[in-house]
Amino acid sequence: MEETFEQNMQNIRQLLAGSGYANEAITYFLDKKNMGTLPDADQVTELTGPCGDTMKIYLKMAEERITDAKIEVLGCPGAIASAMAAMDLIKGKTLEETMAVQDRDIFRMLGDIPDQKQHCIRLTVKTIQKAIEEYKSHSDKNREGG
Repeated sequence: MEETFEQNMQNIRQLLAGSGYANEAITYFLDKKNMGTLPDADQVTELTGPCGDTMKIYLKMAEERITDAKIEVLGCPGAIASAMAAMDLIKGKTLEETMAVQDRDIFRMLGDIPDQKQHCIRLTVKTIQKAIEEYKSHSDKNREGG
């Protein structure tokens, strides 16, 4: 007998919950609402973590504030959930506020993820920080006429 989509999603939820993911993290993983690209992004940055997970972030800016953010993730449920939550967290923030985002801010949004997946949150934060640093560097060069 073939499983329905809903049964399959419920099975995935149960597997993730049994592995230590909180409902919030599971929802971010399954919904993937911030997964994708922004064709008119002001900044695109890619980073691969030591575990091999790769994140590519797309930021749209206006007046030193993030107006939209999307991310592509090749990785495990921890990496995907962390990245999805982080995009919700940084939208609307100034560059300075975004640089101040820490692992615990994303962890709070996820509720809980397995201990061995904490590095996924770190990769997400590092990807965001790298993007902001690159954006600032390009903006500074443009202001200086370089």
